[in-house]
Amino acid sequence: VQLQASGGGLAQAGGSLRLSCVASGSTSNFHPFGWYRQLLGKPRELVATVNKYGEEYYADSVQGRFTVSRDDSKKMVSLQMNSLKPEDTAVYYCYAGAAPCVDYWGQGTLVTVSS
Repeated sequence: VQLQASGGGLAQAGGSLRLSCVASGSTSNFHPFGWYRQLLGKPRELVATVNKYGEEYYADSVQGRFTVSRDDSKKMVSLQMNSLKPEDTAVYYCYAGAAPCVDYWGQGTLVTVSS
């Protein structure tokens, strides 16, 4: 399975962006399905995920500003990012857990937030 992310770009602080990730195969067993990000020189960190039961998880830093959603009929997961801050600048990666020890990663999409 391949994951194709899109929607990154440049936004001003306080603005919004929407990321989308489409899978090449079925996503119904992805558990979880969501997004990580990596700031320059920092480890990759979890941003937001949604499991196969529809339960959402958010990092404290994005809680209340970002919303993750999945649509298995369209084989995709999205991340609506509102009230963006310069510290949200990072490469965002789509992630899927398909089975124990089976993970998929997208290619990454750059989000830059200017102050």
